[in-house]
Amino acid sequence: MASERQREAAGRNIKKAASAARRKRTIAHLPKKTRIALGKKGASVRKKK
Repeated sequence: MASERQREAAGRNIKKAASAARRKRTIAHLPKKTRIALGKKGASVRKKK
């Protein structure tokens, strides 16, 4: 199990990565096939919750 510090660090890393992705629009520049696969994966994860 992750320690408190590890969880905090992970949260910070996710925030940084999300802001960088918004800035760079990385997903928008990916190949269409990859974007579709990401969307399907996200949908399946949401369905499981």
